[in-house]
Amino acid sequence: MAESKKGRPATGKTPNKTVRVPDGLWNAAKAKAKEEGATVSDVVNTCLTKYVSKPKKQDPK
Repeated sequence: MAESKKGRPATGKTPNKTVRVPDGLWNAAKAKAKEEGATVSDVVNTCLTKYVSKPKKQDPK
């Protein structure tokens, strides 16, 4: 007999990722995002999109 997976089924369009964030920073981001009508995921996605689209820093010579 096949073993069933435990927990809630995935409901998002993208897979979950795990990161370590200090509690104070997470709570502040969550509160600010809520005030702005967003989620922490929205904030993280926006920040990562900006980060990867910036030109690579040149090594000082």
